[in-house]
Amino acid sequence: MSGTLYIVATPIGNLEDITLRALRILKEVDLVAAEDTRHSRKLLTHFGISKPLTSYFDHNKDLKGDKILDRLREGESVALITDAGTPCISDPGYQLVRDAVAGGISVVPIPGACAAVTALSASGLPTDYFSFAGFLPNRQGKRRERLQSLVADRAVLIFYESPKRLLATLQDMLETMGDREVVVARELTKMYEEFLRGRLSALVTEVQGREIRGEVAILVTPAEEPEATDAPGMEELLQKYLSSEEMTLKDAVKRVTLETGLHKSEVYAEALRIRG
Repeated sequence: MSGTLYIVATPIGNLEDITLRALRILKEVDLVAAEDTRHSRKLLTHFGISKPLTSYFDHNKDLKGDKILDRLREGESVALITDAGTPCISDPGYQLVRDAVAGGISVVPIPGACAAVTALSASGLPTDYFSFAGFLPNRQGKRRERLQSLVADRAVLIFYESPKRLLATLQDMLETMGDREVVVARELTKMYEEFLRGRLSALVTEVQGREIRGEVAILVTPAEEPEATDAPGMEELLQKYLSSEEMTLKDAVKRVTLETGLHKSEVYAEALRIRG
């Protein structure tokens, strides 16, 4: 019988945010697969956990993924963790999960901290509909192209960004998406946790004069609803098309039915009334 792959969330800052269940699983598994073994060793040591560690990240995911799957097939249990937060969110863990599921291996999530949801919960922005967009491209051209593709999205947009690119990203958002309300959350759950709130233009000015440290989450309000236009009604459209010598009554009814979405019989009756 194959083993179990546990997807274990770790703290995003404050070590007290790890769950009791996560600690138990980390103590019980045969192997811990970590994004950075040096970073994760400090976490395990802090909680008195001594387990074999192996690295699993973008540049070795193919080689290490096969080895982890082999151990799972042999009946061992493995905990997948990331440097901070929930694995498989903006990291290559999903590929390991995909391959484990395809191989009939049990995958069990151990929920916990996630920077995107943590930032959203304290942002003060609508939480009923949001979209996680992850990290934007490093290069400005590609970054603006991606932002442009999201301009009409009606959800609150959540991005991750490095402190070094925060100013450039805010400027690109202002240029491509307009002067929207945003929330910038940094150093979440840590000593210097901070939320910056306001219009993009104001935050660009504020960030310009500061040295920003720590990983950042950016939350952008949805695109505004387009203003309703005064579309012509059924009677106006029928008057227009029936006055044309090139369009028969039947053609006019068909055209108005398509444009208004009204029932054909209703439109036909009105057309007959207009024709007298």
